[in-house]
Amino acid sequence: MPGPRFTSSFTQQEPISEDGVAAALAVMRSGRLHRYNTVPGEMAEAAALERDYAEWQGARYCLAVASGGQAMQIALRASGVGPGSVVLSNAFTLAPVPGAIAGVGARAALVEITPDLVIDLDDLQDKAQACGATHLLLSHMRGHLCDMDRLMEIAAARNLTVIEDCAHTMGATWSGRRSGNFGLAGCFSTQTYKHMNAGEGGLLTSNDADFMARATILSGSYMLHDRHGAGPGPDAYAAVRLETPNLSARMDNLRAALLRPQIARLDGNVRRWNRLHDHLAARLAAHPAIRLPRRPSQEGYVGSSIQFLIPGISDRNAAGFVSRAAADGVELKWFGAPEPAGFTSTHHSWRYMPAQALPRTDALLAVLFDMRLPLTFDIDDCEVIAEVLLAAADRSDLAGAA
Repeated sequence: MPGPRFTSSFTQQEPISEDGVAAALAVMRSGRLHRYNTVPGEMAEAAALERDYAEWQGARYCLAVASGGQAMQIALRASGVGPGSVVLSNAFTLAPVPGAIAGVGARAALVEITPDLVIDLDDLQDKAQACGATHLLLSHMRGHLCDMDRLMEIAAARNLTVIEDCAHTMGATWSGRRSGNFGLAGCFSTQTYKHMNAGEGGLLTSNDADFMARATILSGSYMLHDRHGAGPGPDAYAAVRLETPNLSARMDNLRAALLRPQIARLDGNVRRWNRLHDHLAARLAAHPAIRLPRRPSQEGYVGSSIQFLIPGISDRNAAGFVSRAAADGVELKWFGAPEPAGFTSTHHSWRYMPAQALPRTDALLAVLFDMRLPLTFDIDDCEVIAEVLLAAADRSDLAGAA
């Protein structure tokens, strides 16, 4: 008798809402897609997005840019990172994070992770002392928050400037405080597979006026920085406007128009994602060979994806497990694969940076599986996915995995 088969798409997102479509059409009909192309008395959609997102995030300032990767590069440059700088970051992340460090001419010093997939704070403390870095680009990879209280204590003691990569934690909290509000800056992505969808795009938030003035000029504001919806006052630009290069990384009004209505739906979408995640997590956790990362009580997470480990599984059997799941319609990513695939890669394939020994991280990535949970899924879909994965696990040789 054939087993369960999943037939929905892991890359299909919800449609843009009708109010977003209407706002985008209005921009197209105006012909004024560039963020600074306004008529007297008009606030551009990009500026309105900055205003609205800053209010939702609880940040003083917000800058809309072309991508999450550009938000990180601009944040690093605006905070003083340049050629020859050393920037700490967690070893488990996606390529745009070390890419942003390399993009500003700096060198990444990677930090081990824990079995719960967050940065190892003991290793961070040791490496911060050993390498002399002044910055940490902290990746909240796949939506997992470390102990942010202890991390900020370490940062203060080591004089580390913290920039948060919140591409997977828009809407997440630690002890009620939104991710992105702990360090100097928070960097967010609005690429299709993130928590707001404009195809591409990014947002940068901060409470530091001098930092945001530099970031705004870097983004390509020319001398039009007064047309931003959540930017610092003119005094912050007095010197930096003539000393800071223009990188032309602006967001356009069309993407901003698509995004603005999505802000009001974010909190509700977090609840929807978590219902899907928690149902699937409970089903997978019942299998004796599968282990899910622990979620501390202080963490308010966003379950837009799910990760699990099968400790002890061999590379051959991990590949077989992924293949069996795929044959029944479930798309898993495995971080232990010898070659990068799609968006999944590890530090071994980032050859634009020095090779680094990270044995604890490597051991975890070898048994780590990852899966998207788009909001086009429902609980019934998650039940079928669980049945497929559990059946694939039972058909796979998980010897030693327990």
